[in-house]
Amino acid sequence: MYEASIKDRQVLVVVEALPLAPDDYVIALLTSAERNVDRANELITEYSIDWPLERIALVDRLVMTLAIAEMLMDDAPPKAVILDEAVELAKVYSTDASPKFVNGVLSSIAEIVLS
Repeated sequence: MYEASIKDRQVLVVVEALPLAPDDYVIALLTSAERNVDRANELITEYSIDWPLERIALVDRLVMTLAIAEMLMDDAPPKAVILDEAVELAKVYSTDASPKFVNGVLSSIAEIVLS
């Protein structure tokens, strides 16, 4: 998703160019993320109080978009699993403040989406 965002391409176009195809769940998750990006952006904007979408770090936005897309899937994993994975991604790929921010925003969103 990061490469697709930077290159302004569709995610699945970038995935098709990979030398090794990701597993089916990854494809389903990326498809859900691309299909639900507008809804994810609306939710992120609504629940990231005092943080306009354009001010949120790209990696943080993408991590939250993936998590929201996973929440919106028919066979969504438990909320705790989705939040834990998102926080871990933020820890590895973003700033020191990102895990707490991502967790806070996604926890609020999860209460709405997964209820």
